[in-house]
Amino acid sequence: MHSFLVDESSGKKLAIFLNKSGYDTTFVGDLNPGASDKEVLTLADKEKRILVTNDKDFGELIFRLGLSSSGVILLRLTLDTPKSRYEHILHLIKNYSQKLHSHFFVVTEGKVRIRKMKNGG
Repeated sequence: MHSFLVDESSGKKLAIFLNKSGYDTTFVGDLNPGASDKEVLTLADKEKRILVTNDKDFGELIFRLGLSSSGVILLRLTLDTPKSRYEHILHLIKNYSQKLHSHFFVVTEGKVRIRKMKNGG
């Protein structure tokens, strides 16, 4: 079973939804409100959690600066509502479960891009 860390940019409602769906999920805002992206990434990696975010800066931290990560799901939805986030996350978990760790996912309506991370946690 996967564990997730939901970034403040993706919202507490998503963290609550994932918990209610049976996934071990923590919300950054409950642990360290206003944490920097680097702090968030470090926390997720330390706890072997897959980071769920709407913040594209994490790609730079991982691919350009070489920081370690256990996995990232970057939501880039045009219709960015809680319901849309729920549907896309569940679809991703159901269809890509084996790749969630050590991969960087970019999720848009109708498309999922996957990139292997060199420093996967």
